[in-house]
Amino acid sequence: MSDGWLIAVVGPSGVGKDSVMAGIATRAPGIRPVRRVITRAPDPDGEDHEPMTPDAFSESVARGAFCLHWDAHGLSYGIPAPVLADVRGGANRLANLSRGVLRQAAKVFPRLLVLHITAAPEVLAARLAGRGRESADEIAGRLAQAPRPLPPGLNVVTIVNDGPLDDTVTRALAAIQPVRA
Repeated sequence: MSDGWLIAVVGPSGVGKDSVMAGIATRAPGIRPVRRVITRAPDPDGEDHEPMTPDAFSESVARGAFCLHWDAHGLSYGIPAPVLADVRGGANRLANLSRGVLRQAAKVFPRLLVLHITAAPEVLAARLAGRGRESADEIAGRLAQAPRPLPPGLNVVTIVNDGPLDDTVTRALAAIQPVRA
């Protein structure tokens, strides 16, 4: 059996990564989302993740519990080690990753596809404000990071999420068609 794919979903905060991922998972059941471990308290209106204290996260890193881990925006994030075994066994998995960990992900996962989701700055600003999790200064900081480029040499497809979510999911599924084949 050949390796499956890790589809790394990236894009600026507020672009709708979780919503697009949920739409892909609903319409393409063969692509299962990864439940990340995050040093953030559970939020019923936010991402379904495995919450962990910073100390427990550090201990998990030391034990090799993650195939990928990184820090961003004052939090630690991890992709559980069993995800790598799933992909090596032929599964296609969908993971919300940071742009900063993409080079490492490409080394860990030989079949990596980056689904880069973008949106207009005004759309991002409205979505971030609507979440109610950050101050105006924090939102401005996230918007300033939005145009950062992706590392070169990766297998990247880009879609824009400015309109109806169903249209975006349709475009995303078409863009990742080689994975689904």
